[in-house]
Amino acid sequence: MSIAIDFGTSNTVIARWNPVTQQAETLTLPGLSAVALNSPPLIPSLAYVEDATIGEVVIGQQVRDRGLDLKSDPRFFRSFKRGIGSPIQGYLPEIDGETLSFERVGKWFLTSIVEQLQTKYPDVGKSLTLTVPVDSFESYRHWLGDVCQSLPVEQVRMLDEPTAAALGYQMSGAETILAIDFGGGTLDLSLVQLPQELKAGRKPLGFILKWGERSLAESTTQRPKTARVLAKAGQNIGGTDIDNWIADYFATTAKIPVSPLTIRLAEKLKIQLSTHTSAKEVYFDDETLETYELELNRDRFESILKQHKFLANLDEAMTQVLQQGRRQGIEVGDIDAVLLVGGTVQIPAVQAWVEQYFDVTKIRRSQPFEAIAHGALQLSQGVELKDFLYHSYGIRFWDRQKNAHNWHEIIKTGQPYPMSEPINLTLGASVENQPSIELIIGELGQGNQGTEVYFDGDRLITRSISTGKAAVVPLNDRSGARSIAQLTPLGYPGSDRIKVQFWVDADRSLRITVDDLLANQTLLENQIVAQLS
Repeated sequence: MSIAIDFGTSNTVIARWNPVTQQAETLTLPGLSAVALNSPPLIPSLAYVEDATIGEVVIGQQVRDRGLDLKSDPRFFRSFKRGIGSPIQGYLPEIDGETLSFERVGKWFLTSIVEQLQTKYPDVGKSLTLTVPVDSFESYRHWLGDVCQSLPVEQVRMLDEPTAAALGYQMSGAETILAIDFGGGTLDLSLVQLPQELKAGRKPLGFILKWGERSLAESTTQRPKTARVLAKAGQNIGGTDIDNWIADYFATTAKIPVSPLTIRLAEKLKIQLSTHTSAKEVYFDDETLETYELELNRDRFESILKQHKFLANLDEAMTQVLQQGRRQGIEVGDIDAVLLVGGTVQIPAVQAWVEQYFDVTKIRRSQPFEAIAHGALQLSQGVELKDFLYHSYGIRFWDRQKNAHNWHEIIKTGQPYPMSEPINLTLGASVENQPSIELIIGELGQGNQGTEVYFDGDRLITRSISTGKAAVVPLNDRSGARSIAQLTPLGYPGSDRIKVQFWVDADRSLRITVDDLLANQTLLENQIVAQLS
């Protein structure tokens, strides 16, 4: 059985491939899934830690059914996906003598879901696809990889969320797709070129990959068909931020204290305003005898969004992805369809924002919750992704004109991987009797945009900040990792001494081969020197 899990900041969706109908279908897990009228079964991404020493947690709809989400309790976690893989400014909760990271809570959450799946579907351990954000935090991918290794599943694949959404809509006849994935934690935009089979409306051939290595299940002589990502952009902003802004608005205007309860009421108001021009929520606490009555109309709601520069942030992400597309030769008019996914795309202001850029006939909005999970299943049914690197990479050198270190770009942003041809670089010694050559590789930032994650009371807040300059992150600047060539005989300036070949494999590992031109021997062969974003 092929299973896909879309672990979202607010909700999680599980889908399976039905071999009888040859279609994706969303699964319901009793006790975990929230079932509502005119909505697919969603698992709220909530966790309540009952025993931190053994990882015993209550998750999903069970948290709400037991009222565990209505009080300020350090055992209750919401929006914890946003904290995974990011440096946290402030405290981490200590429960049962254990300091809990969001990585641990996230692992418990996913593990609990897989255990519940295996109880209901014993053959679920064969194939699993998990989706990941395209922007937010790169280390999230590495965390998810570690979690997957501990799961009792034979084959695991990872796929970025916007690309999965593009595959999920299965646009017949379309060639270039823009997926706008706007959920609880992030806005992710992905410009995707679909494989020929999907463009022609045909089903692709099946194949299975296991941790990047082809298994015996792929015996077809025909090559897997690929979907190519042309451009990506994103913002660390989502529905959770909007819930906080609404709660803050009532704290300011009605003196209603911000709490998990009022944030939950704010979320309900936001959902109502997607289909109504006004909304009202009333709550009575039978223990404190307090009554909360919150009212909000759409005009006031949109003014709250404007106050927090919501649409300006969306414009920035759209500008980035469209500029990347133009560098690939794709203009706005070349985009065949725009796919809206995630709960936040249901906000009328967001839909109006999209319509400012694209003809309404190109916009698809019928599967905001299920498209990602359903699309991820396509990975196990015959679509292989040809992705590209989100950052550029270079080597450090001494700039004599500036009398300081500088960086020479060797791999550009947008480089597809795995690379079919290596990049060649020839280096020489810089001083007489040089015993070795060192090479420091760095990730070259695109400039002045960073992310800050911090606590406001017991709320986890994520916001974009200006860093003032482009950042470079050295990837191998540590003892034992910098040296790539021991020179025998010793090196002298004035001639080429070593040839270095760089390429990126399917797992985004930067590999090098180093040849000593004078000694006519290979010093390093197919060596991994860094893990790329």
